Amino acid sequence: MDVAAAEITQTTGGPCVTYLSLPAELIMDALDEHLGPPVDLGDERDSSDNSSRKSYKSKLPLARPLCVEGKTETGFQKTYRICLELIREAMLHHRWQEAAEYMASFTEILEDRNNVRAQTNKELVWRISIEILHHLSKSTVKDYNIIYERMKHSGVKHYLMICLEHSFHLMLHGQIECAKQQLSIAESWRYGKESVSQLQRVKLIQAYRSLLDYMIWCDKKSMLSQNNSFESGIQGMHTCFRHASVNLQEILKNPGVWDPFILSYVEMLEFYEDYEEALKVLNDYLYDTSFPPNPNANVYMYQFLKRHNAPEKKLMKVLRNLRVLVPSHELMLEYSFLLLQSEKTSDTQKALGVLLEMLDFACWRSNLGVWTCLHGAVHRLLLQEEGEVIVHEQMALRKDWWPALHFTSFHAKKDLEENAKLLEVKASLEKILCPGRPLRYTAERMPT
Repeated sequence: MDVAAAEITQTTGGPCVTYLSLPAELIMDALDEHLGPPVDLGDERDSSDNSSRKSYKSKLPLARPLCVEGKTETGFQKTYRICLELIREAMLHHRWQEAAEYMASFTEILEDRNNVRAQTNKELVWRISIEILHHLSKSTVKDYNIIYERMKHSGVKHYLMICLEHSFHLMLHGQIECAKQQLSIAESWRYGKESVSQLQRVKLIQAYRSLLDYMIWCDKKSMLSQNNSFESGIQGMHTCFRHASVNLQEILKNPGVWDPFILSYVEMLEFYEDYEEALKVLNDYLYDTSFPPNPNANVYMYQFLKRHNAPEKKLMKVLRNLRVLVPSHELMLEYSFLLLQSEKTSDTQKALGVLLEMLDFACWRSNLGVWTCLHGAVHRLLLQEEGEVIVHEQMALRKDWWPALHFTSFHAKKDLEENAKLLEVKASLEKILCPGRPLRYTAERMPT
């Protein structure tokens, strides 16, 4: 164990626990808020400075003072305030060893019986200690566990969140069973009258415990595939599936974004060939109006339908909904392929709109597949009686900015260097998409 880590944890003790720490910037903001507003030191400047710098007033923001003394501050509170300032300064300058040494003394603030400050003090100790350990190279899982166990038993307000974050840390270190144990303890924990926030946290904990059941299920499935089927292994897998499915069925009744939980549940249902239930889960997640709009819900439905050879009409319906939410999504290229397979002029026109919308985004600017597909759609429309009018209508709102986005001599030079085929395809479309404009996307006019 690192010496500094030992100093942080020297007065604590407990079993296996860990935490995914907050970004240091958020902790700094919390410290700033806790230490109070900045003090205007403008009237305390030396008179000699006033004479030499009368006309100068810095526009730089004043740094927060190291110490802001309270009017009714006790000796204990003053020591705590100064120690907190020293910890903050050490963390701001990434002196983590020094911060750990100060933190060893700062944990005594947990003995403060002031009810107004108690919860804030406990959260500060919890979050700062974990952040410091996160930056100490020799800190161990045991060090994290000691901090977590003490903080869990120092008060009840943050108990559930500490357990959840603890399990995240264990997951990151591959201790799946230990993480599940922590969540199981938290799931059965109750204190006083259950509040709305407490109920929400319990649901979140249940969801993650089910996700861990899924991870254990995956491990068992992998072992079975390597060692052939054993009755005990199959039974163990099914037990994990039952445990996970009970909670997941309840969790997915609550509106929200549950992407990883949906994917894990559907995978297990497909493994047991319960395709009807898997489709129902995905359908509810996509079309239930109480859930927020979620592009991934469309993606998961499309992938499921495609795996099970659903009719193209169903695939196109899902992709049409996805286009409304994310017109630049990579699946829009597949949507345009499906539309172009149709013989209808209306579908070709839709494909043209889909591809132009994709190319409105710079991320697709050099994609040969999109430009090739656009080339096919445009030339198919030009064979129709009103095809040229349709293309010009689609380009009407783009004529002022599309040439600068796609058809400059710079783009021509870049495309020639990276993909000559792309240069060829785009050059064949320039005059059609941007008629009446001087041709700049040509090899002849590229600067040397």
